[in-house]
Amino acid sequence: MADTATATGAAARPAEGAAPVLEVRDLKKHFPLREGFLRRAGGTVYAVDGVSFAIAPHETLGLVGESGCGKSTVGRTVLRLIEPTAGAIRLDGRDITHLSRTELRPYRPWMQIIFQDPFSSLDPRMSAGDIVAEPLRVHGLARGRALKELVAALFDRVGLRRAQMENFPHQFSGGQRQRIGIARALALKPKLIVADEPVSALDVSIQAQVLNLMMDLQRELGLAYLFISHNLAVVEHISDRIAVMYLGRIVEYTDKKTLFTHALHPYTESLLAAVPVPDPRVKRQKRLLQGDVPSPINPPSGCHFHTRCPYAVERCKGETPALREARPGQWVACHLR
Repeated sequence: MADTATATGAAARPAEGAAPVLEVRDLKKHFPLREGFLRRAGGTVYAVDGVSFAIAPHETLGLVGESGCGKSTVGRTVLRLIEPTAGAIRLDGRDITHLSRTELRPYRPWMQIIFQDPFSSLDPRMSAGDIVAEPLRVHGLARGRALKELVAALFDRVGLRRAQMENFPHQFSGGQRQRIGIARALALKPKLIVADEPVSALDVSIQAQVLNLMMDLQRELGLAYLFISHNLAVVEHISDRIAVMYLGRIVEYTDKKTLFTHALHPYTESLLAAVPVPDPRVKRQKRLLQGDVPSPINPPSGCHFHTRCPYAVERCKGETPALREARPGQWVACHLR
C-alpha cells in the first residue's frame, strides 16, 4: 500500500505550506473486545483505521461524519487521552506519540479540549472560578492574588462577569457553562484546541454566540482548532478545511468551499443532500442511504462504504481505495473519482 502512504502523507500538509501545529499520520486506534469470565479476546473494534491530516496556526479543520464513525476517538487519541494503536502524532514539530506521562507533561498546556456536554464536564462541587483556575494550579503557573486576576481576565475574555466566579455550575445556563469550559481550555495558552461537538447541546441562538466567540479567540490568539461535529451547517460556518470520516477512515479532505460546491465522494454527497434547505421553493434530488452503518467490529472489505454506495462496482468490494488528490487540493478515497 505504498501509494496509500504517499497519498495520506501528502494530504496531511497544512494549507498554504504553513508549518503545522498538529500533524497526524496513519493514526489507528483499535479496541480489543474481551468476552466471558476469563476475558478472552473476542474481536476488535476498528474505531480509527489510518487517518492523516494537519492543522496550521489560525486554522480550523472540521471533522464530520455520522455518529460512530470515529470522530471523537480521533480527537481523544490526538490529545493522548487514549493511547494510539499505531501511527504518528506531531505537536508543533515534536513527536509525542510514544512519550510517557511524565515526558508528555510539558506538552499538555499546548493542547486542550472543549467537551460536548457543558454540564457533566464541569465538577459540580467546584466554583466556576476554581474550575478555570485548576489547570493553572496543577502546572504551578500562578497562585494567590495573581491566580485570581488571571481567572478574572479569562472570565472577561469569554463574556462572563467576574462576580460569577463564586457561582457553581448549576447556577449557569448551558451557554454560560460552555463559556466556562472555553475559559478553562484557554487558561494554559494552548496552541491547539480539540472542540468535540462543542455546541450540539445548546440552543440554536446560543450556538451562534459560542461559535462567534471561538472564532474571535482564534483571530486574537492564533489558535488551531480540530472541530468535531456531525452538523454540516456548523462546520461550514467555522471551518477552513473539512475532513469527512466514514467508519474510521477519511474519505474526503478539502477546503470548505470546494466540499460544499463540488463534493466528489458518494458519502459526502449523501451527507450534503440530507442538510435541510430553508427555502420551500428549492427542489433537489434526495439521495437516501440504503441500509445501516456496518459494525466497526467487522467492517466491509475494500471500500467500507461499498455496501451503501449507489455507484459501487466489483473493485470496490475487494480493493481499499487510496486517499489521492483527484483535483488540486481535493483528496478523495474512491475508485470511481
